[in-house]
Amino acid sequence: MASTSIPYPSVKPQPDGSHEIKLPEGPYGVPDMMLNGIQSSRSKLGTVHPLEYSEKHWQENKLKMDFAMLRNTQGIHMPLRLQMERSVAQKINRLPGMHSSHLMSDTLSGRDEIIDFEDILNDPADCEAIGDVHLLMERKSGLL
Repeated sequence: MASTSIPYPSVKPQPDGSHEIKLPEGPYGVPDMMLNGIQSSRSKLGTVHPLEYSEKHWQENKLKMDFAMLRNTQGIHMPLRLQMERSVAQKINRLPGMHSSHLMSDTLSGRDEIIDFEDILNDPADCEAIGDVHLLMERKSGLL
């Protein structure tokens, strides 16, 4: 009987394309930092270390690995069901102007067990989106 399991994604970090940074030269053969500056070259930066790419995409890689493992052990229905539940949970929001905790989405992704930077310094009372709830609701429903 042939095996129909899919291979697991690679755990080894794969850089997404490091390249050398070259600033355009000015009139004297030296890069003109006043015109080009560091900010314009920041967008051209590649990865500095192979683990940087891995750390940036850790959640995505973990999700791919979990879905591959679920498909191999329980069949295709389980990853599809989890993806459906996640998409439904991401669409649930409170009224405009009110803070939404996204508890269902956090529980499905496993973030409810992790204390992160946003959990401590993301106080809903400090939010600047507070306004007239009626106007915000009319804007959300397309009446304004």
